[in-house]
Amino acid sequence: MPRNVIDVTDLTVDEINQLIAVAEDMIASPAKYQNACVHKQLATLFFEPSTRTRLSFESAMLALGGSVLGFSEAASSSTAKGETVGDTVHTVSCYADIIAMRHPKEGAPYAAAQFSEVPIINAGDGGHNHPTQTLTDLLTIHREKGRLDGFTIGFCGDLKFGRTVHSLVNALSRYENIRFILISPTELKLPRYVKEEALKKQNIPYQQTDSLDAVMPELDILYMTRVQKERFFNEEDYLRLKDSYILTPEKLENAKSGLSILHPLPRVNEIAVSVDRDPRAAYWKQVKNGKFIRMALILKLLDIHV
Repeated sequence: MPRNVIDVTDLTVDEINQLIAVAEDMIASPAKYQNACVHKQLATLFFEPSTRTRLSFESAMLALGGSVLGFSEAASSSTAKGETVGDTVHTVSCYADIIAMRHPKEGAPYAAAQFSEVPIINAGDGGHNHPTQTLTDLLTIHREKGRLDGFTIGFCGDLKFGRTVHSLVNALSRYENIRFILISPTELKLPRYVKEEALKKQNIPYQQTDSLDAVMPELDILYMTRVQKERFFNEEDYLRLKDSYILTPEKLENAKSGLSILHPLPRVNEIAVSVDRDPRAAYWKQVKNGKFIRMALILKLLDIHV
């Protein structure tokens, strides 16, 4: 059976640390890896729109010397004709060596993996998980802080539907001395099941608040998220909550000089463009890091050693 990564917890802490080490080596010596995946093909099956994740996967495979095939929306696949996701994946696994799949329904990549003859990477499933974004976040934190333990991280915005938040909380809960501050409106709190499984079960300290200003001085990392219109059933609720938190230079006046600001992107208006010039803004570095960690994961799942 092929090895899949559907949830970040499919990887052990040692495996995550190894992936980060390989990604760091790729950043330092990219030419060393440029022919690692010659004659290998990655299929990108994106049943939901994406810019960064899809292009990051494609860029990663091309940088490894491989090639890419796939589609960027469900309407351009045979699912528009009524074909099941399982049949689509089974078909594509006959052509490709590895698959990156994004789907709006929670659990779809897991279900699809039962039909695949090659490794599947979950590139985001509904409001559930986004493991490669989490690996991107972990690599960025490691490069910014030099470690993955001993800091206070604040998650701000849409913690209810934010799959990147759910995945990163699960991942960081396995490292030592992490303190979580959960900043959101009541309606967008982190789901109970995430708190129960990742935090309460392991007695990890966390705080819930609706005030970013109140906790800003405590943060070593601030992970901003957008309020996701596509996850709402009621547009009135979205319009009421979409501007709950907007990060501006003024709001950063009381922040630590060593703060790192992360955001999985896309950004709407929750971070003012003027913050981009702040040396603490790390989200564009995050975008670049996504390519290298996906390169490392592709090599691991294809069992290619350089």
